[in-house]
Amino acid sequence: MIAGLRSRARRRLDWRSRRIVGRVLSERLTYLERQALLDLAGLVHEIERKELPGVLVEAGCALGGSAIVIAQAKRPSRPFDVYDVFGLIPEPSARDGADVLQRYETIARGEARGIGGDAYYGYREDLRGDVEEAFRRFGVPVSANAVRLVRGRFEDTLHPQKVVALAHLDCDWHDSVLVCLERIAPMLVPGGVFVIDDYDAWSGARTAVDAYLSTHGDEFDVRRAARLHLVKRA
Repeated sequence: MIAGLRSRARRRLDWRSRRIVGRVLSERLTYLERQALLDLAGLVHEIERKELPGVLVEAGCALGGSAIVIAQAKRPSRPFDVYDVFGLIPEPSARDGADVLQRYETIARGEARGIGGDAYYGYREDLRGDVEEAFRRFGVPVSANAVRLVRGRFEDTLHPQKVVALAHLDCDWHDSVLVCLERIAPMLVPGGVFVIDDYDAWSGARTAVDAYLSTHGDEFDVRRAARLHLVKRA
């Protein structure tokens, strides 16, 4: 009977996740496609099923769509720290490629367009407030779900003090990705996962991950889903 109840509970969670993913996409709150969002929800469900310890982390939340998907999949008491500048994305560095530099120039000139032709999220006057309101609208208000929205550059704000079970890195440029890997990896629990959103999208992100794995590759199993996953070995 208990096993049956657990099975039904998982099916309800899957149904809720799919519904939330559909709403997030229809409201154009994320650049991620459906399967990438479902993969994130599935990872969180698995972390909860296994009772893996640790906080959840997202670095780079844009309009908050993927963070909302993660938040609804976790138990309300599990801490979830969401890091972002909540404004215009910081400039890339010389370690980024021409694709990144061209994209940033468009953003800096005020000419970038957002999802589906919407206004680019980085131009919003109160992006943090908009993200917090989106959490509330989707039924996962930050105050009731152990969610922290941390404003600032990662190099200034990201200093994990507790073990981490999942880190979703959606931070685009080389230096941002590398600082997240370097600071979070020592706190990642065995079985914990990095999800690298931009490995196949931006040259700097790929270069940063490849460089990190060249010296730390024996610590991770590298897996492919909708995004690149790095799973911490025991």
